[in-house]
Amino acid sequence: MARDVSDATPIVSRDQLVESLASGCKPESRWRVGTEHEKFGFYLDTCAPVPYEGPRGIRKLLEAMEGLLGWQPIYDHDKIIGLTDPTGLGAISLEPGGQFELSGAPRETVRQTCREVNGHLAQVRECATPLGIGFLGLGSSPNWTLAETPRMPKSRYDIMSRYMPKVGTRGLDMMYRTCTIQANLDFSSEADMVQKMRVAVALQPIVTALFANSPFTEGKPNGFQSWRSWVWLDTDNDRSGMVPFVFEDGFGFERYVDWALDVPMYFAKRGDTYHDVAGGDFRDLIDGNLKELPGETATVSDWENHLTTLFPEVRLKRFIEVRGADGGPGRRICALPALWVGLFYDQASLDGAWDIVRDWTTEERQTLREAVPTTALATPFRNRTVRDIARDVIGLARAGLTRRARLNGEGDDETMFLSSLEEIVATGETQAQTLLRQYETEWNHDIGRIYKDYAY
Repeated sequence: MARDVSDATPIVSRDQLVESLASGCKPESRWRVGTEHEKFGFYLDTCAPVPYEGPRGIRKLLEAMEGLLGWQPIYDHDKIIGLTDPTGLGAISLEPGGQFELSGAPRETVRQTCREVNGHLAQVRECATPLGIGFLGLGSSPNWTLAETPRMPKSRYDIMSRYMPKVGTRGLDMMYRTCTIQANLDFSSEADMVQKMRVAVALQPIVTALFANSPFTEGKPNGFQSWRSWVWLDTDNDRSGMVPFVFEDGFGFERYVDWALDVPMYFAKRGDTYHDVAGGDFRDLIDGNLKELPGETATVSDWENHLTTLFPEVRLKRFIEVRGADGGPGRRICALPALWVGLFYDQASLDGAWDIVRDWTTEERQTLREAVPTTALATPFRNRTVRDIARDVIGLARAGLTRRARLNGEGDDETMFLSSLEEIVATGETQAQTLLRQYETEWNHDIGRIYKDYAY
């Protein structure tokens, strides 16, 4: 999230919040896909993480990118913390530990979003290389301790850092030592949103397995294929997880609003000041009874910012945000939106995906969620494995992209962006397993090789 929303329009009713989510409904002709990805910066000469300040710090990198792109800087007090594209809705932001994030603009095709990703990576290299900075696409930092990881000067992160240890054991690891790839997609109606949310939540463990890419912590194997996903199992369960209410009869915009209202707040922003209201009740703010902000009532910006502090496996705003994938190399960044566009933007493929998951129980979905961080594609499910399910899901996505028929000048459709996932299913080897194999053989247990072999 590059910039917190500023809109002082008062919130006077729950219906107003429901209508805000419902306003995301769009005709199919206006459906777009947005892709977000995070990556770890490191010094090329030492493989150490990059601090914010200093002659070769993150601040200097952001200033260099501001000069290259002409994007508008975003400040937290006097600290530049991001950039925003004044014309295309894209943004660059900092995660708590200095993870560098591109929040891509809504694009009509997977090809356009992939072109945006590749262009961004080239721009980052142009600005970072003179500073001696490289970037790594992984789900977790491979050898830095939490103490060694720098902290970015963002007020909302200070509040979160104080609150996280009160509600889980791994929240600070999530904030400072993990990276993800996410895709944002549209819906046409409440019924369409409900079907897509249910399919997306059920399939998040399958996606986690396909994108598993975080097998190292503090310089050695951590026992997981997706350590990042395991970390989320005890981060803050009030605001994360598999949101089982999505599958209840009557689920819709109202039910999601009620859940969001039940989630404790982190902050309320007034002017340039972030007020720590962690643990506060948003309903009290609506009523003007939040003790941390006496006399203040809720605004649209409070609600929009609150929604960004909810971290379920699939998040609903005025679009659907799928959140189950580890960070990874460029091909995987493009593969995630391709997978979801193929499933979501073709009704036959969406119905096929729903047929796969519709009779899964709450307990089965949760068991999958808890197992895949360790066993990934080999995770058993009924009489099959996650690898078998992944093969079927990718097949549906391929069929959806084929029918969508968004062709380039050479007549190629978007199915090409699924190739890296098809390779994983064909071999049965996740990226995490590839890394572990290299660590045991050609790297001779030298984790430093990962910076040489996998840097962007």
